[in-house]
Amino acid sequence: MIGKYGGRMDYKIGCSPLGSRNPRTENGGSSKLGMQQRNSANLTRGEIWAVGGGKGGTGKSFLAANVGIALSNQGKRVLLIDADLGCANLHTCLGIDYPEATLSDLLTGRIKRIEQAIVPTGIRHLSLISGAQDILEMANPKHAQKMRLLRQIQELDMEYIILDLGAGTSFNILDFFLIADQGILAVLPEPTSIENVYRFIKSVFYRKFRKIAREDSVKEIIAKAMDQKNEYGIKTPYDLIEQVARMDEAVGEQLKKEMYGLRPKLVVNQVRSRDDITLGFSMRSSCTKYFGITVEYVGYVEYDDHVWQATKRRRPMLTEYPMSNSARGIQKVAANLVKREQLTIDYLLDTAPRR
Repeated sequence: MIGKYGGRMDYKIGCSPLGSRNPRTENGGSSKLGMQQRNSANLTRGEIWAVGGGKGGTGKSFLAANVGIALSNQGKRVLLIDADLGCANLHTCLGIDYPEATLSDLLTGRIKRIEQAIVPTGIRHLSLISGAQDILEMANPKHAQKMRLLRQIQELDMEYIILDLGAGTSFNILDFFLIADQGILAVLPEPTSIENVYRFIKSVFYRKFRKIAREDSVKEIIAKAMDQKNEYGIKTPYDLIEQVARMDEAVGEQLKKEMYGLRPKLVVNQVRSRDDITLGFSMRSSCTKYFGITVEYVGYVEYDDHVWQATKRRRPMLTEYPMSNSARGIQKVAANLVKREQLTIDYLLDTAPRR
């Protein structure tokens, strides 16, 4: 069930239309089970993107909604899924009322198929499945419920499926992130947000390793590694791989291969200065140097009064202010994700704000 975030990204947005591709066959995306189910039903194999980052208030819902609109404006069939199972609000970002059928209805058995929860958004080619609200037990579904939900998401017949994840690093959130072909991290240029993104990245890798591990001894080490004060002195995913390799070289090599296959994408939100933009490059370098992890910097969104003005009106920013600075940033991010390229220093020197 674990997807791989692969590839490079383009930063020359608006020059050419968003491309179409078969991401799962290119990048080894989701599980064989999901592939078999999709093939057996002759469904279009779309791409799943997940927007996370750990800390609340970083603009995950804003990013998910507006990236989805950017794709739909290019004629792509897009489904937004509010995967926050405790405090869903993606419908508000789109200016629509809370739907009658939601993910909570699927989890409780009131509906049998996830397709029954799909509602139109009023934006061409864009649909929504809302999450749960005010139902405490839905925030932590049972394992069987979660697996059924993940499986049905992978079976959906859409070109792009964008998951808006909740805050935190619970297993449920990490598992949603891991089924995605591309995992997107929203970060603010603030110390607390940066720290939470680093923690989220480590948690994603440890969760993936634990799902792969078969030996109880390896699972135990992975569980202990989540504690920064663990007895093995493990601080990073690379340290963990080295420790496992001492016990079983073959398993260590497998974990290393999986680590290289995961390439989370970074978006810096609410950028006010050139220094804020360079944060993405710094975090990318730090992840490589200290964690041994490849993170790709796909773009940034400038701080813009148009964002809160659109939010106050319960309207998507990209439809209300399509020529704003924040809208241009969103469009760049969306096209980078589609074309598998990332932001470069050269682009920064040519176009970044100088205030």
